[in-house]
Amino acid sequence: MYALLIERDPDEMAVLSLVLRRAGLAVTAANDFESAMESWLERPADFILLAVEGADPLAQVRRVRAQTEVPLVVVLSDVEESVHYELLESGADIVITRPFSARLLIAQIRALLRRASGVPLFTLPTLNLAGLSLDPATRVVQVTGRPPRRLTHLEFRLLYTLMINRDQVIPVETIIERVWGFSGEGDRKLVRGLISRLRAKIEEDPRNPRYVLTEPGIGYYFRAETE
Repeated sequence: MYALLIERDPDEMAVLSLVLRRAGLAVTAANDFESAMESWLERPADFILLAVEGADPLAQVRRVRAQTEVPLVVVLSDVEESVHYELLESGADIVITRPFSARLLIAQIRALLRRASGVPLFTLPTLNLAGLSLDPATRVVQVTGRPPRRLTHLEFRLLYTLMINRDQVIPVETIIERVWGFSGEGDRKLVRGLISRLRAKIEEDPRNPRYVLTEPGIGYYFRAETE
């Protein structure tokens, strides 16, 4: 497993890199948040430690959660209770304030990694609906007559949620809660982006979807009966 560390200060970057390695993670460090997010798809990490000053931490957390659900730790110099609350509600797993104890942070990261392991995906059954097969063990989806495609964790959670509730419209807020794991406030752009990426992998014509359909103003559903 490896961690993505986003930090501008070279001295703290050295300390946090050591913390992550002591917690059992290989480390890739970046000093620019936007560049790190743009290159995310090239090498997705298993863990993110976000410690960039001089930016809106809430916007950064939401941006991270738009792309991945991996464990996320945020390090800040100071944070008001209301902001701390919003960061956790938006998807941060732990918010740490400076100065911090490296020893305790190592223990917190290890505990978070243990919890994040969760229930192995191979315990979930393979789903087969309308010529589409989804294997949770490998996160591979295959449509009859087309090559298999591997899904990201978020794409898998979205498709699995829609398939087990086939032909039922799932509201956007519910999708955010079930896919990202935190309480949503109707962030439709977040869901639309993920829907678009999923359709690109499973639909023959993403602009005229066969499987994942939109219920305007409400949410999305998986159509089990296709023509």
